[in-house]
Amino acid sequence: MKYLHTMVRVTDLDASLDFYCKKLGLELVGRKDYPAGRYTLAFLSAPGDAAAQVELTYNWDAERYASGRAFGHLAYAVDDIYATCARLMAAGVTINRPPRDGRMAFVRSPDQISIELLQRGGARPPAEPWQSMPNTGEW
Repeated sequence: MKYLHTMVRVTDLDASLDFYCKKLGLELVGRKDYPAGRYTLAFLSAPGDAAAQVELTYNWDAERYASGRAFGHLAYAVDDIYATCARLMAAGVTINRPPRDGRMAFVRSPDQISIELLQRGGARPPAEPWQSMPNTGEW
C-alpha cells in the first residue's frame, strides 16, 4: 500500500492556487480539466516531496461545502517557523495560532482548511512578536 494524496474541495481555484503555491510555497505538480464532468483537479506537493500530495478539486458549478470537525488539518514541516509566518503575514494570511512556542502555528486556506506548520527539528527559542501574539479565529 502507498499513500497517494488528500483531497480538498475548493470554491475558487485561482485563490486556492495563489494561497497554496505563492503564499504557502507548495508546487503545482499536475492539473487536469474534465469538461464532461465539469471539474478540475490540481495536485500540489511540498518542494522535493512529490510522493505526498494534496489534490484540490474544483467543481465548475458553484457549490457550498460544509466544514466538519472530522477532518482536522494538513501539516507541513518548515525550516524556520518564524520566517514562514512572517512571509505569510506579509502576503495577507492571518496567523490563527501564532508560533508562541517556537514549534507550531496554524493558518487557514481561502476555503478555511486548517494548515499546521511545524518547525523542522527542535523548537526555536520563543521570540516576539510571536510569543505575545493572541490566537485569531479558529484553527
